[in-house]
Amino acid sequence: MKWTPIIVLFLFTACRQQEKKLVEHEAEIPAQAKILYKAVNQYPDSISLRVQLVNALDSAGALPLALAQMDSLIKRDSANFGIWFHKAQLSEKAMDTTMALRCYQIAARIYPSPDALLGMANLLAEKKNIQAIEICDEVESFRLGREYLAHASFIKGVYFARTGEIVKAMASFDRCIGNDYQYMEAYMEKGFLFYETKQPDKAISIFEKALEVRPTYADASYWLAKCFEAKGEKEKAKLQYQKALVLDPAIQEASEALKRLGS
Repeated sequence: MKWTPIIVLFLFTACRQQEKKLVEHEAEIPAQAKILYKAVNQYPDSISLRVQLVNALDSAGALPLALAQMDSLIKRDSANFGIWFHKAQLSEKAMDTTMALRCYQIAARIYPSPDALLGMANLLAEKKNIQAIEICDEVESFRLGREYLAHASFIKGVYFARTGEIVKAMASFDRCIGNDYQYMEAYMEKGFLFYETKQPDKAISIFEKALEVRPTYADASYWLAKCFEAKGEKEKAKLQYQKALVLDPAIQEASEALKRLGS
């Protein structure tokens, strides 16, 4: 096969760009991923090797490199539901909600799985898009059981909360918890609504209930502390901020709150 100058230039440029990305993110690449890079370069058409590389990069937090590999997979098989769905999840993890939504939509067109539909609905709910409710209704019509009913109810609750329909939001979160009493995000959203509407006692009740269900849930301790602080109960607040930090030392806001409260 004869290579034209344009094709040669394109391939050279693509290789240089890939090399540049690797250099820029080299510190993020774990040893296992470097081995997989070599294997992928040796067998570029192997989907399984490239997926292993994506997973290794994802685990290492090297999301730009993982997404670059997903793009390579899409070029080879653009009609593959699983690839688009995986890219949507990675994009969401990378905080690129616009790309995540686009990938969920493409995945759902290829195969309308409930997981892809709910992933799309969740992002639409945060954008206050009524289509989120329509998609959740569709998933509920599949009658897949309590797990999916809980997910759909939670997403509806998020939509109603973001659009200011508090009564409907609370009812949706209650339905979610009714189908899955361990659904921590639903407790948290209920607590947020009470906190934002200046009802700290009701918020405290919700966050305490969340901690009864899951005593190691650091976010619930942190927000319980915020409620106590809002009420002027500093000692109780400090105790919960300290507990939150024990459970999750990465909660920087809890450390700042303790400094503010003189602990």
